[in-house]
Amino acid sequence: MIYSSGADYLAAPRKRVLLFGMSGLGKTYLANMLRDTAGDQGGWFHYSVDYRIGTRYMGEFIADNFKREAMKVPLLRELLMSDSVYIASNITFDNLAPLSTYLGKPGNPDLGGLPFAEYMLRQDQHRKAEIAAMLDTAHFMARAEAIYGYANFICDTSGSICEVVEPDDPQDEVMAQLSQTLLMVWIKGSEAHTSELVRRFDKAPKPMYYQPAFLHAAWEEYRATFGKTEETCDPNHFVRWTYARALAHRQPRYAAMARQGVTITAEEVAEVRRPEDFNALIARAIDRKAD
Repeated sequence: MIYSSGADYLAAPRKRVLLFGMSGLGKTYLANMLRDTAGDQGGWFHYSVDYRIGTRYMGEFIADNFKREAMKVPLLRELLMSDSVYIASNITFDNLAPLSTYLGKPGNPDLGGLPFAEYMLRQDQHRKAEIAAMLDTAHFMARAEAIYGYANFICDTSGSICEVVEPDDPQDEVMAQLSQTLLMVWIKGSEAHTSELVRRFDKAPKPMYYQPAFLHAAWEEYRATFGKTEETCDPNHFVRWTYARALAHRQPRYAAMARQGVTITAEEVAEVRRPEDFNALIARAIDRKAD
């Protein structure tokens, strides 16, 4: 790890931290708090991997998808063909809907589903974009300090980071760069948190990225279990059914990543109100690991 002890971290003039774990456990809450409240520890630069994916690497795919839909409307088609209107996504740190909408869900087109082949193509686009966005982290750390004067840096990762790295492979380019330049911090949820995340997802299912092997297996099992074809699959039902399995699939992968960093709990995150609280929590986590 880049910090040898909690005291070493607290005394460091440059605090470099990467948060990872399931979506909904507090990564973005902490990043926003650090960005918006300088406190006694100085300001923090917030690097959102999802935002980088949706703007730099998938922005054109997202905008082109909007344009394809607009071309189906005669008035909009005429305006687009004459360059009279401009169509783009308004993706923000707090609103990633354009990205998740583009990823889509497989199944019945009358229910908003995509052909499975198209769905997998978009999944692969996301995988490549996420890897590229993660590898941009070191560049943004240098940029944040050189241009804006931020010595402290918080990387707010996608929940799918564990799907695009191999934590136990010393040749994994992403893990090597991240572990050598930031303190990797896993926000670990309890079984109660998992149940709550499933409940939230069931209420408002959204597209996510999964490893191809996991997704192909889930797709085949789902259709066999419910007797569905690609055309009769309910897209929302499929992603709901897949989500709980994905959480179980991801947990050991997060744990493997945490061997190169430290672990904090979602309960501890809920107690953090200020940058000083955050720094104290990280220092305790480093010392816990040393013990």
